[in-house]
Amino acid sequence: MFGKLALSALALLSLGAAPAPLADRAGASKDIAKACGTRDGWADPAPPAHIHGETWYVGTCGITVVLVDTGAGLVLIDTGPREAVPHVLANVRALGFDPRRIRWILSTHEHFDHVGGLAAMQRETGADVVAGPFIGDALRSGTPFPDDPQASLLKDEPMEPVKVTRTLRDNGSLFTYDPRFTAHATPTHSPGSTSWTWRSCDQDGCKTIAYADSNSTISADGYRFSDNPRRIKQARYGLKRIAAMPCDILITPHPGSSNLLERLSGRGALVDAGACKAYAAAGMKRLDQRLSREGQSK
Repeated sequence: MFGKLALSALALLSLGAAPAPLADRAGASKDIAKACGTRDGWADPAPPAHIHGETWYVGTCGITVVLVDTGAGLVLIDTGPREAVPHVLANVRALGFDPRRIRWILSTHEHFDHVGGLAAMQRETGADVVAGPFIGDALRSGTPFPDDPQASLLKDEPMEPVKVTRTLRDNGSLFTYDPRFTAHATPTHSPGSTSWTWRSCDQDGCKTIAYADSNSTISADGYRFSDNPRRIKQARYGLKRIAAMPCDILITPHPGSSNLLERLSGRGALVDAGACKAYAAAGMKRLDQRLSREGQSK
């Protein structure tokens, strides 16, 4: 009988079944929205919170940083700005994880508010930095792409160069097994913007988490999208890619863009299969409105 039970357990594991998540892990907040209140600064401390399965929020009140326990090591997505790194590490420890178990660091886009702490985090953890399809050069150099609509602003916030261990192709995955962490080139907000999807399982089943990069097309003063048709094409392409991604649970780099903290606190649906499409549609509408304003200002 014991042998049959053991074989059954192994069979479940081979099919990708996961144990119940530690949603009550010590240190995880039940109401991260209340803890942050009206604070949304990029380095404003927030407690860690449970997202789904073995996926956790370890960022600040204004910047999303995600931690995933793969069972074979931890994956971190984004780091926040340089000054947020000690707080992110403290959140990882508060959940009972050793930061030295962080083996891979992924990123959404190459701006200092999201990956300004990448070099420091790499030193603290010894993790490999895995780049999306087009972000690698900016991470290696610490300088923005010349065609980034925010390039003139970003020059005032230089980032420390990092060592990129691996670059994934578009639709390439970090692993050959779940959670795969598939990279989607979504160059809407910046030329290197990358969105990520992975499967997360708990006792109630499996969901696909979509960390969709920013849907905004903001820029430095004086920049006109109308004068940069290639950038318009890239932005629209990225939004279409976001809309088409598998998406049960939407996460965004700025939590306020998807009411993430409220949803993690039970004040809104966490699971919504139409969330990525709605998020992309909102970004497309704002881009169209901007182009209309630019046309009227000629």
